[in-house]
Amino acid sequence: MRELLSSHLEEVVAVLLFGVGFTTLLLNRNLIKKIIGLNIMDTAIYLMFTSVGYVTGRTAPISQGGVDVMQTYINPVPSGLVLTGIVVSVSVTALMLSLTIRLYRRYHTLDIDRITLLMKGEDE
Repeated sequence: MRELLSSHLEEVVAVLLFGVGFTTLLLNRNLIKKIIGLNIMDTAIYLMFTSVGYVTGRTAPISQGGVDVMQTYINPVPSGLVLTGIVVSVSVTALMLSLTIRLYRRYHTLDIDRITLLMKGEDE
């Protein structure tokens, strides 16, 4: 069991990070903490993609020295997915933070339950 965990350490860490982010997202009522939880989950997914896409002994898919054999390069798709995911994640985080600022300015709280009650007009 220990050998299996040590050989797949990156995947284990990615699953643990995803669990921490998911728990943070579900159990906290503070909007900023929810955004941080979502970012932790994103990071865990990127770690999983890069660890699965890496092959020991291979290099980046940049043709150097006239080597055109595909077995010498890693698969570029996981790297491309990670780069695209990072761009989308930064954009979504910026949007969520800007909406959180707007909600705070209007309702003077970051508690999602209190904001919901205030929106319904039940808690004044």
